[in-house]
Amino acid sequence: MEIEKIKNLGLETKLKKSMLFYNESMSKHTSFKTGGPCDLFVEVSDKDELITLITIAKENDIPITVVGNGSNLLVKDSGIDGIVIKYNNRDIDVNLNNNLVIASSGVINAYLGNILLEYELGGFEFACGIPGTLGGAIYMNAGAYGSEMKDVVVEVEYLNLDNLKIESLNNEQLEFAYRTSIFQSKINAIILSVKMKFEKSNALLIKDKMDEYRDKRLNSQPLEYPSAGSTFKRLDDFLTAKAIDEAGLKGYSIGGAEVSSKHAGFIVNKGNATSQDIIDLIEHVQKVILEKYNKKIETEVRIIGR
Repeated sequence: MEIEKIKNLGLETKLKKSMLFYNESMSKHTSFKTGGPCDLFVEVSDKDELITLITIAKENDIPITVVGNGSNLLVKDSGIDGIVIKYNNRDIDVNLNNNLVIASSGVINAYLGNILLEYELGGFEFACGIPGTLGGAIYMNAGAYGSEMKDVVVEVEYLNLDNLKIESLNNEQLEFAYRTSIFQSKINAIILSVKMKFEKSNALLIKDKMDEYRDKRLNSQPLEYPSAGSTFKRLDDFLTAKAIDEAGLKGYSIGGAEVSSKHAGFIVNKGNATSQDIIDLIEHVQKVILEKYNKKIETEVRIIGR
């Protein structure tokens, strides 16, 4: 634990616009509602303060972890060393002359969907029900109903954590693929903003599609319980959720964690799960699927912590 070391940095005087929370439970910041404490949780919306914070952390050898809205995240019960940063700038700029939208990475996907509805811009309906922030959606190339973020992104601006310079990449350079982007493997960065291109449409058509997708989610997904959405990646030749169901794992539980009886692709917190319960259940499902189908399935959920 580096709380005392961090407290002695005097961050309160250097980060006047940010919010600082010491020994903060990560269960407050993940959709699973589990996870141990971090030494310091910082919500920052100012680019200059973001760079100041990271510079100080680097100079003092304090580890940093970047999170979005915690909707695709599982934090271990032991918590996270150092500083956890949530960049929550939520600016949105809409240009109807060319149907381009620049939105900050802290914007919630559902909120952006409603703004685009007001401007009658179509193409983002698939993402309106994806929990979390725009930055998180870019990081994992989130998708649903046959569309992905790569279909609407023009350019991404980010802070390179290695040189602390603000840089940008266009769609092709972002190396989007199924549930991944360049930020997962090659660039250590905080996504700052996203430029996207949409099509002029009709508000009724957009709303109908949003409602259709919402109803599908409500009918098929266990939204009444804390989860991180779809737990496992599908394979090109293998329907993971279907296989989990056929393996008899639907409803299987460890502690307070359960393979949803509504949708086998989801692991849910039935109310008192620990992160370790969820991890143990994930590993059990992976073991059964490997033994039964000789398929190694990976998680969509990002697991982090001490």
